[in-house]
Amino acid sequence: MLLRMMMVVMGRGARTTRPMEYRVAQLEALGRFLEEKKQDILEATALDMGKVRRRGAGNGGDQRLEELGPAMERWVPHVEGVLQATRLDSAFIRKEPYGVVLIMGPWCCPINLLLGPLIGAIAAGNCVVIKPSEMTENVEKLMAEALPSYLDRDCFAVVTTSTQETTRLLENKFDYIFFAGKPSVGRMVMAAAAKHLTPVTLELGGKNPCYVSDTCDVRSVARRLAWGRFFNAGQTCVAPDYVLCTLEMQEKLLPALQKVITEFYGSNPRESPDFGRIVEGKEFQRLQMLLRSRRVAIGGQMDEKDLYIAPTVLVDVQPSDPIMQEIILGPILPIVVVANVNEAIDFINSRERPLAVYVFSSDDKVWSISRVLERTSSGGFCSNDTLMHMILTSLPFGGIGSSGLGRYHGKFTFDTFTHQRGCLHRNMGLEALNTLRYPPYSQHRMGIVCAASGVKHKGSCTLL
Repeated sequence: MLLRMMMVVMGRGARTTRPMEYRVAQLEALGRFLEEKKQDILEATALDMGKVRRRGAGNGGDQRLEELGPAMERWVPHVEGVLQATRLDSAFIRKEPYGVVLIMGPWCCPINLLLGPLIGAIAAGNCVVIKPSEMTENVEKLMAEALPSYLDRDCFAVVTTSTQETTRLLENKFDYIFFAGKPSVGRMVMAAAAKHLTPVTLELGGKNPCYVSDTCDVRSVARRLAWGRFFNAGQTCVAPDYVLCTLEMQEKLLPALQKVITEFYGSNPRESPDFGRIVEGKEFQRLQMLLRSRRVAIGGQMDEKDLYIAPTVLVDVQPSDPIMQEIILGPILPIVVVANVNEAIDFINSRERPLAVYVFSSDDKVWSISRVLERTSSGGFCSNDTLMHMILTSLPFGGIGSSGLGRYHGKFTFDTFTHQRGCLHRNMGLEALNTLRYPPYSQHRMGIVCAASGVKHKGSCTLL
C-alpha cells in the first residue's frame, strides 16, 4: 500500500499542482477539512495527549486557519516573481515548486506541525507525502482516513508507518523533506536525504533556557513561565526547559509558582480539565527517571496508569544532572542558580544552541535583555514572555545548530517549499557587444573587459 501511494504521487509529479487555480482549490479544501473535522481533531488530540477538547487551536492542535487567507491572497499570485529590467535584457526570479516533498510531523504538536507546513507546500505548488507521528495514533488514524477525501489523492498522500517502515520511506528520493521531532531522528533523516542530495528543514527542539533577573515582577513572571512550561503538560518543543536565576530570585519565585499552579489547575492538577497527560508509556518512564535526579520543590506526584505527572519544579539542580542533558518534553521545570546575568550567558553559551532563549527583566533593567540577545545564539528569542514569538506568523521560526535547520511559519513556509529560479532573457541582437568576451584574448581587449567589469551601478552587466 505504501509503495503504491508513493508511486502514484511521484508519478504525477508537480505539473498538475502548478496552476494557481489548483493550489487555491486545494487550500480551500484543506480549510473545509479543518472546519468540518474540527471536533474530530480535538477529540483525537484529547485521546492522544489528554488535551482539553474545548480549547481548540490554543491547545497545540493549532489548525492554522489564519494562514490560509494569506496563502491564497498573497503567496500564490506571485509565483512568477517580479521582472527586473536591465538595459538590454530581462532578469527575473521564477518561483517554482521543488516537486514531491515529504512532511514528517511530531507527536508533541501533531496537528500544527503537520498541517502548517502542508499549507506552505500546497501554496508553493508541490505534491506532498504526509507522515503523521505513529505515537499519536488517533491523530494518525484521523489524518489517514479523513484528509485524503478532501485533497487530490493523485498529488497528496497520507502514509502511516512504523519505525522500520519509516526507514524504508526515507530510502525514496524526495525533492524536499520537512521533519519535526527529536535530534536523534533528525540526524537519520538528514543522512537519508544526503544520499539523494535532498534539501531539508529540521525542527528539532532544544533545551530552551529562561533567565529571570532579580528586579522582575515575580507574580507576572510566574504566570507567564508556568503557562509556557506546563502548556500541553510541558510537551512542547519551544517550552522553557530550565530557569537560570539567582538564589534570591529562586526564593521569591518558588512560592509564586506554587500559587500560580494552584490558580491554573487547582489544588489537585490531576483533576483539572485543563492539564494534559504524557503521550505514552515510554515517555512517562523516561520522565520518571529524570524526575528523580534532584530535589522536588513543587509537585512531583505521578501515576503511570493514568500517564499523569503533576506540574513539577526541581531545585538544587546541577549542570551535570541527567535532566540537564536532554530535552525534557514534560511538566518538569528545573531551576539552576547563577550569580548574575553574565554567568547565565556563559552557561547558555557552554551548551548547544537552543530553539529559543527567554529573558525576564523589568523596564528599568532592559539592558540585561539586550545583553542576553546580543551575546547568545538561538533559533528564536522572546523577552518577558514565553511561546508568544512562535505564534506570530510574521516572524520566521526554526532552529540553529542542533536545534534545527531552516525556517518556516506563514510566508516563510511558502518560501521554504519554493525553489527560486534565477532567470535571464537576453537580446539576440547587438552581437557586437559580446565580441570582447570571446577568444582569442589580447592585452588591449582584456583591459577593456576589466574596465567594463569594474563599473558599479544599477543595471550593470558583467561581460565575463
